[in-house]
Amino acid sequence: MSIVHNIRHLALGLFIMAALVLPCCPAKAQSRDVLVVAGGCFWCVEADFEALPGVLEVVSGYTGGTVVNPTYKQVTRGGTGHYEAVQITFDPDLISRRELLSLFFRSVDPTDAEGQFCDRGESYRTAVFTSDAAERNEAEAVKAKAAKTLGQSIVTPILPIADFYPAEDYHQDFYRSTDLILTRFGPRKKSVAYKLYRESCGRDARLEMLWGTAAFPGS
Repeated sequence: MSIVHNIRHLALGLFIMAALVLPCCPAKAQSRDVLVVAGGCFWCVEADFEALPGVLEVVSGYTGGTVVNPTYKQVTRGGTGHYEAVQITFDPDLISRRELLSLFFRSVDPTDAEGQFCDRGESYRTAVFTSDAAERNEAEAVKAKAAKTLGQSIVTPILPIADFYPAEDYHQDFYRSTDLILTRFGPRKKSVAYKLYRESCGRDARLEMLWGTAAFPGS
């Protein structure tokens, strides 16, 4: 076998190996953007938005207050200025900020300035947090459209973005956790306790009364 023939075989082998190791083309990086909103109990907001196509992650937490790294007990007791909020990470190529904002207003009672549904107090108020003038203008436009659709004044403020502190681990994905907790109904899985809480709090019943078939999530 000639030297030239051997060189050709060697070159062909190296080409095949390179083709197997190297990708044919660079992968496109996934687009990511963030929206922070407060809509009462963060378990419910997390559950509603995490189910949407294009939403990559939803984290329950606290924002808008003055206490650094607050605890759930501190926030719900009041005086910290914090809201129970969620940080929604989404792919803007699949779902837009405007779409998320529109759904948000229809997932809460934006006419209630004292809390949400059965949860009362400053930590359960609604709010939208924005990082610049463009985001604020967009949020204000969606808010105005929601008010027109509802035929009522909306009290949900549009606020500057603030430090966001993730809530304790046991609050994350509460709605689908199979861990057991003690409730007034006895030991229950968190997912079951969540459903009992949501129903007894009247969240979906109030949304249907307020928004009708436009409520999110719909029945």
